[in-house]
Formats: sequence, structure tokens, C-alpha cells
Amino acid sequence: MRIPPTLLHVAVLLAAGLAAALSVEAAEPQGKRHEHLIKLVRQECGSCHGLTLAGGLGPALLPENIAHKPLDSMVATVMNGRPGTAMPGWSRFISEDEAEWMVRSMMKGFPELNGARK
Repeated sequence: MRIPPTLLHVAVLLAAGLAAALSVEAAEPQGKRHEHLIKLVRQECGSCHGLTLAGGLGPALLPENIAHKPLDSMVATVMNGRPGTAMPGWSRFISEDEAEWMVRSMMKGFPELNGARK
């Protein structure tokens, strides 16, 4: 079966657009929201994962511990929690884009409030 050139062209453009959309990172939050999210991670996540995110009741969230994990799975965990564990879902308090920013930031080394990395 031969695919008409126009249909093939449209399919290639759609595939390229989908690939580009999937590769776009969530934008870094700005201003007070940025500060709030850093405090949320340091205080709320830190209460189980350790104040330096090196582990505690929950596992360590340092780059060397999570860099190999799938981003979408980590974001889903932040948003929905882990049933049967102490890990709550945070979807009532943050957006999925914010959760993605948080996970990507943890994979690099989560920032301190003053902008320095720890």
C-alpha cells in the first residue's frame, strides 16, 4: 500500500510535534511560588526524606539515588502518593508542572532557598 505524499508529510509533522512537546521541560516557578515550593520540599518532603533529602523514613532523594528513575513515575508519585506507604499525594497543593520541576530539580540537586545548591 502506497501512502500519499501529503498524508505522509502530515504524519511526519505530527510525530515531530509530539516529540517536541514531550521534550519540553516544565518552566521553573517564579517569585514567591518558587520560594514556597523550595520550602515545601525542604520542610514537608524533608520531614520523611531527611532535611537534606539524604533519606530518613523515606528514601534519599539525592541525584545519585534518583537520576536513573523514570521522570514520569517520580512525578506521578509526587502527585498521587504511594498507596500503602506514608507517602501522600500532593496534587491538592501543587500542579503537575510544579511536581515535574521539583523532580527535575531533585535529579540535579535541589536548590536552597537562597539559590545555592546543596
